[in-house]
Amino acid sequence: MLEKNIETAVCEYAKSKGFLVYKFTSPARAAVCDRMFIHPSGYVFFIEFKATGKHPTPKQEREHMRLRGHNITVYVVDDIEVGKMMIDQVCNACLGC
Repeated sequence: MLEKNIETAVCEYAKSKGFLVYKFTSPARAAVCDRMFIHPSGYVFFIEFKATGKHPTPKQEREHMRLRGHNITVYVVDDIEVGKMMIDQVCNACLGC
């Protein structure tokens, strides 16, 4: 499945659960994650979307590690159902949506 289709479906699902979802760009830094998600509790995480079966580039992996090194959660999602399940897990961990 195409990356944009996965991204659209997961983002719409997250919005339906009360998340704020932002397209994330950084002009001064390449390879940043695609989207930033903010749970109503204030918990923030990023998702890198990929087409089914695809993996992050080495530059993206380095950026993910940089964020994780600052205690920021980064998910890589290449499947709609996995993305929805991840959103549900965040909701459950943050005491609901």
